[in-house]
Amino acid sequence: MSTRPLIVIVGVGNGSGTGGATARVFAKAGYRVALIARGADKLKKVADDVASTASGAEVATFPIESYSFKELTDVFNAIRSYSWPSGGRTEIRVALYNAGAGVRKSFLDVNEKDIQVVVDTNINGAFGFSHQIIEEFRKNDIDAKGKRGTLIFTGATASVRGNITTSIFSAGKHALRALSQSLNKEFGKENIHVAHSIIDGAILTDTQLSRQEDASEFANNPNIRLDPASIATGYLYLANQDRSAWTWELDLRPAHEKW
Repeated sequence: MSTRPLIVIVGVGNGSGTGGATARVFAKAGYRVALIARGADKLKKVADDVASTASGAEVATFPIESYSFKELTDVFNAIRSYSWPSGGRTEIRVALYNAGAGVRKSFLDVNEKDIQVVVDTNINGAFGFSHQIIEEFRKNDIDAKGKRGTLIFTGATASVRGNITTSIFSAGKHALRALSQSLNKEFGKENIHVAHSIIDGAILTDTQLSRQEDASEFANNPNIRLDPASIATGYLYLANQDRSAWTWELDLRPAHEKW
């Protein structure tokens, strides 16, 4: 029996954003999908929705309490021991770190709790997750594209530029970008592809839609916002790149950007 590839995704929200869209795109491409996020009930709803989008899709949920180093290390025991319904072997071939901590405040309003949330999400949790993923990739044979696996990090405009209310948010995103670049340099020689994506604009999600003065314009004008499915298609492109031409960083933005 052939080995099926598995994508592990951290951070899916209510399924309307990048994490959920990536799960759908990869499920349609034949990947098994493991979803890690907070909130077991919400996570199950996302998984059920993803499973309904592709014939034969297999989606498993692994709820956690927080994006801490320990939680994102221990959860891999459950992933490794999980029995997929169709049986057979599976290999983790793609991983997406999509967890976010959107703390946006004036610098003088930022407190220690805000800092800890951002540090856990963008540093502690990201390090724990990446460690487990790199170890899993090292077990894989080099595939036809010349790689053992692809690890992708979702960034933001704040990954490369700070602003008036993004002191702690931007600090966290800068750290995540630096981690991705370091891993790219260290593990590329082992045929492990690490990439970072700057999401430079507002994404069409339920939350963003609720914040718009003109929700109809935001929903129906793809010139002014990013579509999660389009971002996910970009992530599939990264996973399919061969070793002769790997991208470390994508910068994704709508046609009529305003940043």
